[in-house]
Amino acid sequence: MNGLSWKHIALVLGAFAVVVLAIQTTGVAPATAAKSLLEGSMGGPAAWRQTLREMTPLVMAGLAVFIALRAGLFNIGADGQLVMGSITAAVVAQSIPGVGGVILGSLAAMLAGALWAFPAGWIKAYRGGHEVISTIMLNNVAGFLTTWMVAGPLRDVKQQSPTTRLLPPGSSLPNLIDSPPFKVSTALLFGVVGVVCLAFWLKKTVAGYELSATGANPIAAETAGVNVKAVTLKAMMASGALAGLAGAFIVLAFEHRFYANFSSGYGFDALGVALLSGGSPLGLVPAAFLFAVISSGTSALQLTGVPKGLSGILLGILIIVFASIKYRRSKLGDS
Repeated sequence: MNGLSWKHIALVLGAFAVVVLAIQTTGVAPATAAKSLLEGSMGGPAAWRQTLREMTPLVMAGLAVFIALRAGLFNIGADGQLVMGSITAAVVAQSIPGVGGVILGSLAAMLAGALWAFPAGWIKAYRGGHEVISTIMLNNVAGFLTTWMVAGPLRDVKQQSPTTRLLPPGSSLPNLIDSPPFKVSTALLFGVVGVVCLAFWLKKTVAGYELSATGANPIAAETAGVNVKAVTLKAMMASGALAGLAGAFIVLAFEHRFYANFSSGYGFDALGVALLSGGSPLGLVPAAFLFAVISSGTSALQLTGVPKGLSGILLGILIIVFASIKYRRSKLGDS
């Protein structure tokens, strides 16, 4: 039987009941909340603009975490790598105005993210240390370091809050569509292209096969001649590079500066995006869109009296239900 079992149907219904009850405790009718969420995320050009803006870094950050997961790594440090990429892109783009600054800033952000992921990858590959612990620690270091930098040597003295100067004119990514209030940045296109390229790379290249083999069974992969340690380190650094690029997109396409507490948790949401993709790179795009819809929609929900924390409940339930169904299908495939 390939369909859902009664247990999974019960799980889906139970999850729906939890969401309904959580909304009702706020005194808002579930139908009203659903309408507000959809209108806030897809109810007009301005709503679509915000949703696609939220989606843009999630596609690239989700891609970063996906590569690590495919290699059997849990890169919990994507948020720190994203932050380091962001501040690096801001510094380079300020120093080199124009298109050159955008290109070099993006490349520098990838390098910064890769270097920030290097210690965790090296410890995992050559010392057997768990990457979850090391990446979480590096997240904290990145947060404290960038806060100090933006409050000190990089601070714009004309501003009261800790922030860098705005990027000079012409030092930002152009919009793919620019019809106010609706705008779509070219950064989203780059993210989608990256997803397609990764899908091709995993299926059609030896390196992609080695990455997948390492994640599936490192002992068998090593027996087959794969240098598992090198693949592990490269996968973590590639993951960090893409997370850094996601940070560069936020700076170069939207914020045009770096400031304290820059990330709103994109790196952690990226883990959910990667898990919700169903093991397929192409699944990252709809997963990122779903996260963006819930994120931007719950902001509108606050006006009805529903707390923004509801988004965490919704996303958590979605991941649990999806992971449960995926686990069952994988067991059916093994049997």
